[in-house]
Amino acid sequence: MPNGLEIIKAAIDDFKKIQDYMVSAKKENATETYEKLKKEYLSLKAILTVAGVNLTDIDEIKE
Repeated sequence: MPNGLEIIKAAIDDFKKIQDYMVSAKKENATETYEKLKKEYLSLKAILTVAGVNLTDIDEIKE
């Protein structure tokens, strides 16, 4: 069973990955894909915020 730090690291990795996909989707004008990714982004952002992770430096999207 993963501990708290492993879970947070996995969430941060997923958060960064989703942001990369969002940037690509925006460049390609894939609005439907972007909106789906945004839902995942907001969920991960909420989880990381509750976990006490400072998102200032890693949040590139700022939505």
